[in-house]
Amino acid sequence: MTDAATTQLAIETHGLTKMFGKQTAVNGIDLAVPRGSVFGFLGPNGSGKTTTIRVLLGLASATSGDVSVLGQPLPGRLPQVLPHVGALIEGPGFYPFLSGTANLMRLDTADRFVTGATRRKRVEQALERVGLTHAAAKKVKAYSLGMKQRLGIANALLTPRDLIVLDEPTNGLDPQGTREVRNLVRSLTAEGTTVFVSSHLLAEIEQMCTHAAVMRAGSLVAQGSLDDLRRAGQTRVRVLTRDDLAAENVLRSIGLMPDHRESAGDGVVALTAPLPDDRQPDAIVAALVAGGVRVRGFSVEGSTLEDLFVALTGEGFDVVQ
Repeated sequence: MTDAATTQLAIETHGLTKMFGKQTAVNGIDLAVPRGSVFGFLGPNGSGKTTTIRVLLGLASATSGDVSVLGQPLPGRLPQVLPHVGALIEGPGFYPFLSGTANLMRLDTADRFVTGATRRKRVEQALERVGLTHAAAKKVKAYSLGMKQRLGIANALLTPRDLIVLDEPTNGLDPQGTREVRNLVRSLTAEGTTVFVSSHLLAEIEQMCTHAAVMRAGSLVAQGSLDDLRRAGQTRVRVLTRDDLAAENVLRSIGLMPDHRESAGDGVVALTAPLPDDRQPDAIVAALVAGGVRVRGFSVEGSTLEDLFVALTGEGFDVVQ
């Protein structure tokens, strides 16, 4: 394997395109996933996330473009790369009447890159890593969905990995299961592992990830650190007043276009509007007061990730667990 110092990217693509007949599933994307990051791969269902992951793991071939994983070009170096990559794709599949330990033993046996001499020890360590030692002898049919997800991640961790790829790891989990998987993902990066997480759950990406990319209809529409993505959103002003019609007229007169209003209770209305870069907040307040508007509150707010992603994709995200 290429030493980590050779490249700062765990995953890198240039013009990655995947077509099924005349249909373009992934359209010329340039991914850049930093080593040691928890990288969220966001997008509505059907936006091309899973197809991209399948190409990255050698489960599908790209129609065109270049792909590099852990510093190695794919698919040419796939046999050298795969032993260093763990994955949980489209949910874990286990034998329900076998125990957690027995399932991992069977799966490990199918891995031609490992030795059987240390198999049991590695299975025990993987179960301990994901907090399933207490359930190791229990049949998987008795596992909760969160436990099955953790068992799937344990399978990906049977040997040391430089990169872990997780496709919708919290999909369908209750809040407790979601927290379990989230904490596990965070712990992986403490050891230098890069975690690539595909999800349509914005709330989870915000709590789990350091970087993210956004897909829309097969195209990559944004990527970077979460802080960079937040800064990419538009700043807004929020005015609280009982004189909402007068406030709206004043804002429009100075070039601000209110695009949202909501009741704040007790007859007070909240108006929000995009804030142009050349407008000073104190001048806006002065204009409102001069226009006879009784200002009950005024704030400047950065755009949330939800605002940005909805603007980029044109679709809503599931933001509630």
